[in-house]
Amino acid sequence: MSNWSEHAYYWFQKPESETKVRLEEIDWYKRAAENGNKEAMNKLAVRYKNGKGTEKHLERAFYWFQKAAENGNKNAMNKLAICYQDGEGTEKNLEKAFYWYQKAAENGNEVAMYNLASCYYNGDGIEKNSEKVFYWFRKAAENGDKYAMNMLAMCYEYGEGIEKNSEKAFYWSFYWCQKAAENGNEVAMYNLALHYYNDKGTGNNLKNAFYWCQKAAECDNKFAMYNLAAYYYKGEGTEKNLEKVFYWCQKAAVNGNEGAMYSLASFYYNGEGTEKNLENAFYWYKKTAENGYKNAMYNLAMCFENGKGTKKNLNNAYYWYQKAAENGNRDAMNELAKCYKNEKGTEKNFEKAYYWYQKAAEIGNGNAMNELAKCYQNGEGTEKNLEKAFYWYQKAAENGDKEAMNNLAICFENGKGIKKNLEKAFYWYQKAAEGDYNEAQYRLALLYENGQGTKRNLEKAFYWRQKAMENSENIPEYLIIDESCNECKRLYINYKWCQQCNPKKFQREFSNWTSENEYIDKFIKEAQINAKNSYEVLEWIPYNKLEKVNYYDKGGFSEIYKAIWLDGPIDSWNSDKQQWNRWSHNDNSQIGYVVILKILNNSSNLNNNFLNEVRYLLFMSKFVSFVIQDL
Repeated sequence: MSNWSEHAYYWFQKPESETKVRLEEIDWYKRAAENGNKEAMNKLAVRYKNGKGTEKHLERAFYWFQKAAENGNKNAMNKLAICYQDGEGTEKNLEKAFYWYQKAAENGNEVAMYNLASCYYNGDGIEKNSEKVFYWFRKAAENGDKYAMNMLAMCYEYGEGIEKNSEKAFYWSFYWCQKAAENGNEVAMYNLALHYYNDKGTGNNLKNAFYWCQKAAECDNKFAMYNLAAYYYKGEGTEKNLEKVFYWCQKAAVNGNEGAMYSLASFYYNGEGTEKNLENAFYWYKKTAENGYKNAMYNLAMCFENGKGTKKNLNNAYYWYQKAAENGNRDAMNELAKCYKNEKGTEKNFEKAYYWYQKAAEIGNGNAMNELAKCYQNGEGTEKNLEKAFYWYQKAAENGDKEAMNNLAICFENGKGIKKNLEKAFYWYQKAAEGDYNEAQYRLALLYENGQGTKRNLEKAFYWRQKAMENSENIPEYLIIDESCNECKRLYINYKWCQQCNPKKFQREFSNWTSENEYIDKFIKEAQINAKNSYEVLEWIPYNKLEKVNYYDKGGFSEIYKAIWLDGPIDSWNSDKQQWNRWSHNDNSQIGYVVILKILNNSSNLNNNFLNEVRYLLFMSKFVSFVIQDL
């Protein structure tokens, strides 16, 4: 090429990344532009605008954009509109900006189409017109503008200039994300991962979701980092890996993601994915709390209250419970109420305790419901109201609070705030007892013992009383005030069982019975002297104390029979009558106690081999065993 026009054509056809800008290049653009080459005019304007190969000069840029636009260069039309819109190289003029955007758009410039739609949306240089917003975003999107694709999706989603259409909204949003993600846009990568994850028409492809989330995270998108940690935590789209959970959570936290900061604190606190480190947990809870994260405020308060990762400080605990409560954390509301009630980090104030219990209860905190009921029951911070106390006990019990179940049962048993109903009292004591609430276990035993709200069942009474007494310090003293022997005044070692007195009572009766077998006599006497509760007692039962003896089954040694023992087994000592209380009434209707009998021929010849089997049965079962004379 020999003339200047051909040289200019060579320069402006080269890709920008390959063009080494030199002064002679600018000279060729000038000559070609002055000779009427519209492409050279546009290229020269760009050089003046960006200061490449020459000094930056916005007025000259505007001049050559205008010349190129007037000569029909659609890219220059869009650039000229930008000059008018931003007031670069000329006075700001939104009407002229709109005019040139429209010219460029009508000539097929997709960026100008996007900008023209924005003018209609914002009312820049023209009246707002949602139909034309939609029209030009759609034109731009159909011409490949990825940002227009996203805006078109929003038009469909929110009904901007067109009826709402979630399917088309998804199509354009997904298509834009895909195109932009493939071109390295980390925001688009993140959104594309969300599309795949949420299964909005993409087959719920978790592997694709994981892939794009990982790509976005590797491009330092803090939200993607946190979500990538979640993929590893749940094992979605990849194998579960707690170390990688911790790694990406830490990356996201360092990059300022508040959710990641909070999770990182929890990982340090629980030793999940890393070694347990309460100091680091405290550090991250504090950072997140100071950023206004209400759950972190609550956890930070707990650290201060319990001295976890920092020195115990009830004043600071109270401060952060208050901050978290004021920000809507219901557990913090409950703890703040406790601070006021128990004078922790602040002055005792029953009215404020009641206020915060009520706030927490109304948004579903079960413990607060129970505590609010106590406020109404005892008139603390509010007027006494047994009906409201019952209401909140019931709400808390239905919400799974074991103490509330016990308190609700007491209401039903005593008719407080509700009509007395022993069957419902039994039901709620049983629910609480099965949840290992000791007081309820003890009260349930009393109902079984007295046949209140259920059939009398001394075996179950014994069972629940024994369970309750395993942690008797949790049972109110007034309930177990009779748990000592009336004669020696020592505490019972089990339900109404005095290890000091009961062996003596058995020994006094030794001369009044015999099985006529030295092994059996010795065996029964040892069992009676060493018994630590009524279940471990063995007795010699005369046959005339049995009724309704009927065949039942075939056993290992002999035939098995079923019968009614009229007296029933020993339960406890009756000091007033100076005799044993017996289980002669197994429920409210049947007199006597059902027993299983084995027929043993010539029992006087039985030896230790047989008695060893009995010992084994005693060891394996809590049920009472009895020895009965030959039939």
